[in-house]
Amino acid sequence: NFRAQSSGPHREGELRGPKVVTMTKLAQWLWGLAILGSIWAVLTMGSLGLELPSSYQEVLWPLPAYLLVSAGCYALGIVGYRVATFHDCEDAARELQSQIQEARADLVRKGLRF
Repeated sequence: NFRAQSSGPHREGELRGPKVVTMTKLAQWLWGLAILGSIWAVLTMGSLGLELPSSYQEVLWPLPAYLLVSAGCYALGIVGYRVATFHDCEDAARELQSQIQEARADLVRKGLRF
């Protein structure tokens, strides 16, 4: 005989609100890519019976490759910008240097030679 355990302060038989499910960024990106890919496939394969001019189809076919290259350039630009504007933590560096000096002094007191 299996009984579900009640989680939280709810009493048995009490109605609970709907469970809220949050999407991760990965899931959001995958959904977005799936929707865009579906729209691209419908437009390029002619599934809806739309007759697009040939100039539109010439742009639609390589569009995923253009978007991929554009996303890569954007990512490289963001990484380059973040590296260029990286802030040094001078206070933390001084603190770390003092801790290193304390550790060396302690090791010298214990007989270790450098």
